[in-house]
Amino acid sequence: MAASFGVVVVVFALIIGFFLFLYYFPFGLWIRTIAAGVPLSMMSLIRMRLIGIQPGVIVTNLVRARKAGLPLTVDQMQSHYLAGGNVENVTLAMIAAQRAEIPLEWQRAAAIDLAGRNVLEALQTSVNPKVIETPIFQGVAQNGIQLNVKARITVRTALDRYVGGAGEPTIVARVGEGVVSAVGAAVDHKQVLEYPDRISKAVLAKGLDAGTAFEIVSIDIADVDVGKNIGAELQTSQAEADRKIAQAKAAERQYMAVAAEQEQKARTQEMRAKVVEADAFREGHLGVMDYYRLNNIKADTEMRAAIGSGVTPTDQPQAPPPAPRPPGQ
Repeated sequence: MAASFGVVVVVFALIIGFFLFLYYFPFGLWIRTIAAGVPLSMMSLIRMRLIGIQPGVIVTNLVRARKAGLPLTVDQMQSHYLAGGNVENVTLAMIAAQRAEIPLEWQRAAAIDLAGRNVLEALQTSVNPKVIETPIFQGVAQNGIQLNVKARITVRTALDRYVGGAGEPTIVARVGEGVVSAVGAAVDHKQVLEYPDRISKAVLAKGLDAGTAFEIVSIDIADVDVGKNIGAELQTSQAEADRKIAQAKAAERQYMAVAAEQEQKARTQEMRAKVVEADAFREGHLGVMDYYRLNNIKADTEMRAAIGSGVTPTDQPQAPPPAPRPPGQ
């Protein structure tokens, strides 16, 4: 039993060793490179395994490049692979650029790929321009009429500005700004409706693709609709605001007139009370209680006058009541 177990272990170890040998010594890939006319040494393939590179990716793309006539090297592909790039996309983009006679170097293609952008898609857009549908831009002509404009922007990739250049949102924002400015420069909105191409010409003349990753081929106005009468709405709002201000001023004048009237009435009552008091003192018919009653009437009159004028009266010191004179004096 022990001998049988030892034999099983030896066989199992031989099988594992055989597969490890095939893993680190990829004879299939080595034969493929020889058959494709791009021979690589076995040591090169083993070195790729040891440093963490999949030899199949390098061999496949090297064969593609050499068959397409591109002088790419193994070191270039290995460096891009170790940097985290997509070797297959870059190789296919280089082949497509050669077929389309577009100058594209490996260094630039690798930089575009490492920047997180799809270099193959960028090259395809450079060959076949893409159309960007814009949202509706709202501009107001000088006569106060709002126009809703929708445009189509045809762009192609500018490979020399693709790394570090602004993307599609910047293109759309700049075109929107240009459309609004062109509509605002029109004296009458009918001019824009009759000649919508004046918008596209004015926008193209501004060079809106500067600093972006694209080159604007054309700007086409897809739709122009008449919106609100902004000028009339502003005038209506201004008139309503003026009406409310006039109403507030009229109410303020009314309140001031009522307050003045109340103050005048209070002064009249005060004068009457003083006359009555003087007559009573002169004739000797004013007693102590009558004097205090007159003072209360005066205080009430002053309070009403203060309420009417909006000023709180201060307490005035009262003179002591005079001694009542005997009757007949």
